Amino acid sequence: MVFDFLKRGAAVVPEQKASATGPVINYATSGRVAWSPRDTVSLTKTGFLGNPIGFRAVKLIAESAAALPLVLQDCQRRYEVHPLLALMARPNLAQGRAEFMEAVYGQLLLSGNTYVEAVPGVGDLPGELHVLRSDRMNLIPGADGWPVAYDYTVGARKHRFDMTNGATPICHIRNFHPQDDHYGFSPMQAAAVALDVHVAASQWSKALLDNAARPSGAIVYKGVDGQSQLSNDQYDRLLNEMASHHQGARNAGRPMLLEGGLDWKPMGFSPSDMEFQKTKEAAARDIAIAFGVPPMLLGIPGDATYANYQEANRAFFRLTVLPLVTKVTAGLSHWLAGFSGEMVEMKPDLDQVHALATERDQQWARVGAADFLTQSEKRAILGLPALAEEA
Repeated sequence: MVFDFLKRGAAVVPEQKASATGPVINYATSGRVAWSPRDTVSLTKTGFLGNPIGFRAVKLIAESAAALPLVLQDCQRRYEVHPLLALMARPNLAQGRAEFMEAVYGQLLLSGNTYVEAVPGVGDLPGELHVLRSDRMNLIPGADGWPVAYDYTVGARKHRFDMTNGATPICHIRNFHPQDDHYGFSPMQAAAVALDVHVAASQWSKALLDNAARPSGAIVYKGVDGQSQLSNDQYDRLLNEMASHHQGARNAGRPMLLEGGLDWKPMGFSPSDMEFQKTKEAAARDIAIAFGVPPMLLGIPGDATYANYQEANRAFFRLTVLPLVTKVTAGLSHWLAGFSGEMVEMKPDLDQVHALATERDQQWARVGAADFLTQSEKRAILGLPALAEEA
């Protein structure tokens, strides 16, 4: 049968809660990304490796999010020393916390999915954590629609991660996707049209520079009687001379010698040519909006949405960076708790976010002046654990 490969991967499914719609989910996408024309590899090459706006937007978000200090706490205390903090400080031999988290956020921004592998260690927690490339991962759904395995494919080699035995070796964090049951939606996909426009405008500008930054023109042949035509040899010679001596940046400014009734008629920039730069800036603004980065932070001219740079930076952290960090750290905390059984929460330390210092000071002042609140209530509002004597 055509779906036999799904049955082989779902031989043993642990007893768990399942949605009534689970059995039909796996038949909808068969574990395949729905955007074949806009696959992850192509979008990454076009929007990140080949576009300065997309590159800077992803780097700005990933580096800002990775630089945020993290705290670990439960309902009773905040930990200064903990095995989980030690693991996050050095997830593997090649990466520190900032590099590891930057890779986590980068994969999520570029593909809509991020996969973290847990390498078994000596104790309960994993010995190492590794970020896997999203374009190499393939989710294998079971009979109830939940993933029973992940296949990691490199060339002709494939490794399968079993998700049915004990603590799961893969943590899959994904963005919301309204039309896919298993894979997340990438901001790069939402910005795909704007990326195409921006790249096309850049190519047009490059072609104009290669032509000595001059508008095109026409060579008019009048002849003796005003109606003659060039012979085939004369036409080919003229084309060769134009290509060899009057095109490209190295020939910029070279005078043109016309003979035999030839006359040069320059053509000025058309209104559509003059609008190209505005079109490019509008496309750059759309790319920034798709990623949630204020255009002012990317140096895009003509944007006056925010009163100043400080306000734009505060909005960037409040609306883009913090929700991303909160989502990812919550997913990692829940996943790692499955190894140790200790219910601790890892989250960003808002008191050390410099962009939000003004807001945080105002909140501390308001909460501190509220006499009708108890100490426990004040600490809960500020995101602090309860005191030991009150727990």
